[in-house]
Amino acid sequence: MRQSTTTGAETAEATGVRTVKSAERAIVVLEYLSAAEEPRSLRDVAYDLGIPRASAYALLMTLVQRGWVEPDMTGSGYRLGIRALRVGASYVEHDDVVQRAHRVMDEMSQEWGETVHLARLDAHEIVYLATCISRHSLAVVSRPGRRLPCWATGLGKALLAHRPWEDVGALLPETLTARTAHTVTDPEALRTELASVKERGYAVDEQESTIGLRCFAVALDFGDGAAPKEALSFSIPIVRLDPERERKLVAALLDARERIVG
Repeated sequence: MRQSTTTGAETAEATGVRTVKSAERAIVVLEYLSAAEEPRSLRDVAYDLGIPRASAYALLMTLVQRGWVEPDMTGSGYRLGIRALRVGASYVEHDDVVQRAHRVMDEMSQEWGETVHLARLDAHEIVYLATCISRHSLAVVSRPGRRLPCWATGLGKALLAHRPWEDVGALLPETLTARTAHTVTDPEALRTELASVKERGYAVDEQESTIGLRCFAVALDFGDGAAPKEALSFSIPIVRLDPERERKLVAALLDARERIVG
């Protein structure tokens, strides 16, 4: 599907600053490759982004020379390069919320032996910022940088529940795509679920993102008057859960939230 690159006019109108078209195109290419599940060809880049083939080639070669993009083993496909990893790692290492949450997440993971995630809302997706991996062999892990639709995750629902429905509706795409058979894709059903999340104080992902996995999540409200952007979660295979363990894990999650935002 072709993507539009004509965002410069909108940005200029909003900020009063004229954008640099070549820089904007380079960013669009990097974002496009970051979302691709496999290397993309020159033809893919040119067609999907609506960029002239010669311009797309020049952009790719410039990014390759600078280490932001690299060719695959065939030489005909392109993917993100090592510099993208460096910048991503630097972002996480210097993030204030990650720094505040890191020690608490380590302690949670050590005490309970389960995977702990920290994520941030970005438009209609949540982006994983930090992960402490379960000590069990049976575990599902989302690495930092991974993106998932907010409506299909406990982390996302915990954050959406702190927003008026009008704001939620403005964030969500027209169609809510299912990740599993359990994903809530009906807007009214989601609205009801978010009301329940707000009432009980935490969200539950009941195999909505990954089959066999249940997640419990809480939003991190730092009391600055803005809607929370980060959330914390436990992700546990359902085979290791029973009602008593769920109760203890949720209590630990709520306690961790207070220690982080405190």
